[in-house]
Amino acid sequence: VDLGNSVHVTSRHSKDSLSPLPAHMNRCLIIFPESLLLLVSSVPLASIPFFACELKAVSPYKRGFICGDPSIMFPYLHREVVPDELLIAGGIVITGLTIALGECYRVRFRGVSSKAFIRNVYVSCLYKELGCFLFGCCIGQSLTNMAKLSVGRLRPNFLSVCGVTYVSLNCTPGTYVASVTCPQPDHRLEEEARKSFFSGHASFAMYTMLYLAFYLQARLTWRSARLLRPLLQFLLVMLAVYTGLTRISDYRHHPSDVLTGYLQGALTAYWVAFHISSMFRTSSSDFSPSETPLDTPLSPQHTVC
Repeated sequence: VDLGNSVHVTSRHSKDSLSPLPAHMNRCLIIFPESLLLLVSSVPLASIPFFACELKAVSPYKRGFICGDPSIMFPYLHREVVPDELLIAGGIVITGLTIALGECYRVRFRGVSSKAFIRNVYVSCLYKELGCFLFGCCIGQSLTNMAKLSVGRLRPNFLSVCGVTYVSLNCTPGTYVASVTCPQPDHRLEEEARKSFFSGHASFAMYTMLYLAFYLQARLTWRSARLLRPLLQFLLVMLAVYTGLTRISDYRHHPSDVLTGYLQGALTAYWVAFHISSMFRTSSSDFSPSETPLDTPLSPQHTVC
């Protein structure tokens, strides 16, 4: 009898060990590769127009100009107030580092728990918020470069970069000059002088700084920061506005290029923050923050990670 019971118990355990996985585990196993594939593929796909422009794979449209047009007669300045390296490093580092520190703080001190397919709460928070931010960066810069290549508007310093004047062209004022041969030996500079519309500096600066302002609005809910939060948001937006204004003083863009860049960056930041990111969502489908008072620096009660 004992032997029979022993065999019976062994048989039962064998049956249990071969039973299918719970439904939620199967769901995680299915969602994980799909979400990872979306993460790996969506950002590069959104960056195709950006890299097509940066790698000179596509030449900009060669637009003509009106002879005597004073808007393209400005000098070429070799130094820029905000160079590309400073713009990219500042936008990515300031916004990305703030988001990373904010999400890690929420997980460590506010008790945010994860139900997402990524079991590590820190990685899950950073995956969602930083992933959305970088996706918006790619979308915004791809739209910018697509416009630069398609429109081909001449920069204010075009004649100086090209190395010609209206006198050397011997054209009649008011007539349209369809094409011009630039004696400029650096073909790269000539192509860059045909990418005025719209300002990539203005759009990128406005997107990164305004997105960070939205993030502070969602996460920095500390009651004692009643004036601190709007002050920080004001400084961030003013930094973006200043970056765009320097493009006018550097004779790299027309005022309308900068204004359009502001608008495109602001719309992209709003779209990503409110319709892609989960920072303003009030449901707890993915995360269940623990009960914390509102009088804390980063309260998660009204948002999810």
